[in-house]
Amino acid sequence: MSKERALRRAERLAVLEKEKAARARRVARRDRRRALIRSLRPQRRGSGRLHRRSRAQRVGIVVVPLLASALIWFLVPELALRIVLIALIVLVLPALVVVVLGRR
Repeated sequence: MSKERALRRAERLAVLEKEKAARARRVARRDRRRALIRSLRPQRRGSGRLHRRSRAQRVGIVVVPLLASALIWFLVPELALRIVLIALIVLVLPALVVVVLGRR
């Protein structure tokens, strides 16, 4: 009787060890896959001058000069004047951003 119990216990332990090994392989495979995905995804660094501003401020910094350039392009008849005014927007934009939004 005790030999039979020992055999059954040994079989149970063998099955448990197989399941444990399979689980460990699944976990290791999942961890490797996650690490690979993490390494392939671009890192959000959050540093730099534009990242100091909120999303709405960054959108405004891009959209307002584009709208002003479009208005200049459609409302000003002379090409040379259009180019000068758009160049002026590009040159004055950093100063306007600091004045209007403040320095962070």
